[in-house]
Amino acid sequence: MQDDPAPPQRSKRPRTRRHLLLRADSWIDSTVWNLGFKLSELWEEITIFSRKFRVRGWKRVVVELADEAMTFGTAGFVLLLALALPAFEETKEDWRSRGDFAVTFLDRYGNTIGHRGIIHEDSVPVDQLPDHLVKAVLATEDRRFFSHFGIDFLGLARALNENAKAGGVVQGGSTLTQQLAKNLFLTNERSLERKIKEAFLALWLEANLSKKEILSLYLDRAYMGGGTFGAAAAAQFYFGKNITQVNLAEAAMLAGLFKAPAKYAPHVNLPAARARANEVLTNLVQGGLMSEGQVIAARRNPASVIDRAATTAPDYFLDWAFEEVQKLADAGKLKKHSVIVRTTIDMGLQQAAEEAMESGLREYGESYRVKQGALVMIENGGAVRAMVGGRDYGESQFNRATKALRQPGSSFKLYTYTAAMEKGFTPETMISDAPITWRGWSPQNYARSYKGRVTLLSAMAQSLNTVPVRLAKEELGTEIIAETARKMGVETALRTDKTIPLGTSEVTVMDQATAYAVMPAGGVQSRRHGVAQVVDYDGDVLYDFERDEPAPVRIVSEQATSSMNRILTQIPVIGTAKRAALDGGIVTGGKTGTSQSYRDAWFIGFTGNYTAAVWFGNDDFTSMNNMTGGSLPAMTFKKLMDYAHQGIELKPIPGIDNPLPSGTHVKGPALADKGEANGLPALSRPRSLSADTTRLLRRLAQSFAAAPPLKAPPQTLAGGKAQVVKVKGAP
Repeated sequence: MQDDPAPPQRSKRPRTRRHLLLRADSWIDSTVWNLGFKLSELWEEITIFSRKFRVRGWKRVVVELADEAMTFGTAGFVLLLALALPAFEETKEDWRSRGDFAVTFLDRYGNTIGHRGIIHEDSVPVDQLPDHLVKAVLATEDRRFFSHFGIDFLGLARALNENAKAGGVVQGGSTLTQQLAKNLFLTNERSLERKIKEAFLALWLEANLSKKEILSLYLDRAYMGGGTFGAAAAAQFYFGKNITQVNLAEAAMLAGLFKAPAKYAPHVNLPAARARANEVLTNLVQGGLMSEGQVIAARRNPASVIDRAATTAPDYFLDWAFEEVQKLADAGKLKKHSVIVRTTIDMGLQQAAEEAMESGLREYGESYRVKQGALVMIENGGAVRAMVGGRDYGESQFNRATKALRQPGSSFKLYTYTAAMEKGFTPETMISDAPITWRGWSPQNYARSYKGRVTLLSAMAQSLNTVPVRLAKEELGTEIIAETARKMGVETALRTDKTIPLGTSEVTVMDQATAYAVMPAGGVQSRRHGVAQVVDYDGDVLYDFERDEPAPVRIVSEQATSSMNRILTQIPVIGTAKRAALDGGIVTGGKTGTSQSYRDAWFIGFTGNYTAAVWFGNDDFTSMNNMTGGSLPAMTFKKLMDYAHQGIELKPIPGIDNPLPSGTHVKGPALADKGEANGLPALSRPRSLSADTTRLLRRLAQSFAAAPPLKAPPQTLAGGKAQVVKVKGAP
């Protein structure tokens, strides 16, 4: 009988593996349980310990409020710091050297129009200033200047209380240090962000400068009206004397200018300046800095000023030109900082531009609910002939022509259509004006209707919105549009999202004027500039625009330029800019623009002679009352251009058959009679030299310059010795 087979032996390896897993699971369970037990014990100990600090009743309310205050305070501090970080970037620059320049500016004809910069040789240390001047400034601007750390919370509370009592703004809460921070680093833009930056920069100034340095910088940099900066310059301008020699009455008048230099400038409104000075004297008494007996003589004998009623300065232009001079120095093109600069500005055109802007705001500002405007005028060739950066330089030195970023609306369509013309389209190309959707966005026309099949000329003349969007989506792409704008002169960084064809990316007035000036220039760079020549006080030419800058290059083809000019010159005829059409048969091209919710209204137009960009809007970005680019902007353009083209030789627009032959002179009186038909009264240009006479005088000047050097006859000195006198400037 055969034995039964032995049972198979089981492997020990699975049993060992299961054993290890059970041990690991047991360790994890026990560890987690022990950890939880320890944490619960720790939490119980913390709870028992914290009960010792538990408060009840009214004390708990105080503690809860303090906790919430600390929480929100910490979050607020982090937020404020994040907002202030961009402002601190300004302090990385050598901001002290901004005042090293001493520049005298001349207009295009050589007449002195203003000064910029700080002449340190003439600057007076605070210790040498009259005591009554320093007291008058502190009593009016910042009584607690020497006791606060840059922000005066007590002064702010007092100002809020006084303003509440008066039902309006009668006192400001900014310290002198905050005002200096604004003057050195920021603009006059009224926004919460600017106030936050201003506060942080005030703290930075207090930490890095002494009180005397802050006061000295404030007295040297503040705008004092009449185109003057600093108390020393204002004393010379208004009283004809050194700042160390001003009496109490004059010091009070100077101290009163810091609040509103345009409103209280004595050469403009002497009664208002004297009334303001009397308030300063009262501040001296109320602040305990002087007694009534000490100020009574100044009350009875108010300051008198030099008659400068006719003095005007293009301050917005001078600020921009001063920045251009500094850029030349930074680029190594200027080796000296005390210079004379011949600018491109034409004071006749500048005055006309200011009058056109101001008259429009006075007549239509209330009905359109608009308070500000800006304008840049460029002559064919790139010379900036006029600039209006705002309504009142004394109230706000923020240059809206060069620094304000605003949505251009339909005036941006120039770049979309120019890119299309470069790709081979023509004004007669047919395209569909129909509903379109692009990545969830469905733009509509202004009238909420569609035209069907239209030409590109008709689409731009009627400012249809779907057409440029269709071109961008199906033919061009947004990158090409942005690149076209950059090539034509838009220096502001542009966004390239899907809405760019309708002008949602912000630009400046200067950007638009520069780019549109490419069209009358035949497609070459407009080369906008405000500095024609820089010389030192020895007469040596340090910089000349025509000599030192490269020649203009073509950026738009002749075909595309001709096509665009054919379109743009039809807009004042059959399109949205009929109010911009000039009198006398002068061909005009241009485009209107209106941004979302009527926040911005534009017209940028040109003739063969000039290009002008006009903008209207509000600093706080509030909506206007249905103002479009074809209304007040176009009317302002027309008023200025009608004036500018009186008595000058008309130049043709490339690619356009002008009804008037080249060289025709437009007579002023005929234009003046017709100017009121478009809303604004016409300006009459004073008689000046004709173009033929100007050319003759230039030829004579060139002949004299090319003539051999003059030889002066010998002159006999007292000792009987002959001396030859050398004529300065002769070769």
